[in-house]
Amino acid sequence: MVKQDAIKWIEKNKPQLIEISDKIWGYAELGLLEFKSSALLADTLEKHGFQVQRGVADMPTAFIASYGKGHPIIGIMGEYDALPGLSQKAVPTRDPVVEGAPGHGCGHNIHGTSGLGGAIATKMAMEQQNIKGTIRFYGTPAEENYGGKLFMVRDGFFDDVDAVLSHHPARINSALLGSSNAIKSYKFHFYGKTAHAAGSPELGRSALDAVELMNTGVNFMREHIIDDARIHYVIEQGGTQPNIVPDYARSWYFIRSPEMDQLGYIYQRVLKIADGADLMAGTTHTVEQEMGYYNLIPNKQLSKLIVANMHEIGPPQYDDKEIEFSKTIVQDLTLDEKRATLATLRHPHWEKFLNITLSNTVEEPWDEGLVWHGSTDVGDVSWKAPTLEFVTTTSALYDPFHSWRTVAHSGMSIGHKSLIFAAKTLATTALDLLTNPNALKLVQDEFNHRMKNRTYQSPLPPDMKPPHERARKQAESYRAPE
Repeated sequence: MVKQDAIKWIEKNKPQLIEISDKIWGYAELGLLEFKSSALLADTLEKHGFQVQRGVADMPTAFIASYGKGHPIIGIMGEYDALPGLSQKAVPTRDPVVEGAPGHGCGHNIHGTSGLGGAIATKMAMEQQNIKGTIRFYGTPAEENYGGKLFMVRDGFFDDVDAVLSHHPARINSALLGSSNAIKSYKFHFYGKTAHAAGSPELGRSALDAVELMNTGVNFMREHIIDDARIHYVIEQGGTQPNIVPDYARSWYFIRSPEMDQLGYIYQRVLKIADGADLMAGTTHTVEQEMGYYNLIPNKQLSKLIVANMHEIGPPQYDDKEIEFSKTIVQDLTLDEKRATLATLRHPHWEKFLNITLSNTVEEPWDEGLVWHGSTDVGDVSWKAPTLEFVTTTSALYDPFHSWRTVAHSGMSIGHKSLIFAAKTLATTALDLLTNPNALKLVQDEFNHRMKNRTYQSPLPPDMKPPHERARKQAESYRAPE
């Protein structure tokens, strides 16, 4: 009965939830600048009786909304930042709203709104059934670039929570059990000497040479690191013009590995390569640490609760118009490209999806023990409390995400169905944890077992602040939708 109260509220308020999601989709605000999106979510929660604390962890667009009193405290997270350059209308062919502007290429307009819907529906059921405890919504900005959750974790906002739920748009419906790669981000600043590149090259010391030599060394090192590790870099600055030996150059590195301590070992080797580049190029360098995320700690007991609720609710089904939309949106992909995209699911029977465009089933998690090669700031939350971020079908099976295709899906009925399904799943699972002490105990016992001999230490320097000015300057380089 209690779960039905939550589901009925979501069904009754479906148009309002879709409207909120579509507004955030239209705002398409970049990380740390989600002022309209954050305000819309926070204001809506406040109108529904939540106590809202705004601007937490020195981030104006971060907030926490709470209802209830005492334990258990169940957290629901929501993201709402967009990605640069992915502006797209809700149509199945490439057609930007504003060329070069941001767009929701990871479906975070749905992410934030599904969390909001799940939290409010849980609150309504708690009121009607006199359920004790606290439901807490975490508005978490800048997942895509600056890791807003890192600052919230470091500043203690997850210290007292008993379990945390989150939802993310995806290509399937499931509550996966794989881990993710830990990641750290570093900028290498190299310093040399300017000189005329033709007239007096012997007097110059090229900082760009050092960057390129370092990159070459790292590329040779790749063969000799663990398989699941990943290293990516870009040259952010390499000089002004060819006839001037550049006295400054900068590279930006992401280093990933399944565990943070493995990452530290790889990073020490990268540092030695940077030192070697200095020796060869006659330069010096400094290292600037950026963000860093821990790997995810999965929770099988949470996954069981979520999958059971997904089955009970029933996944969305699609009409002919929606199926045709998704078929059209991926019609330019070859069979080989589709196969390659499906293989990244790492599903033991991924071939069964080959002739399907939209997944309309609930998949039992198949990835226990696997490491997904991406990284997320949800990982840091999972080191503080039992956490699981489940996924629902928002886009075509062949959509690689972070693409205009995802933006289009997230702004139309396929995305809307994903949103409502996820909100119902969040609410019903939160109510399981609030009303069933044995279920919560199993979740927490598993967490304590997995965390045995593990200690979390924030990857952020203690004095590091969210990079608001950098975020503003980055946004200025893109045209924003009006």
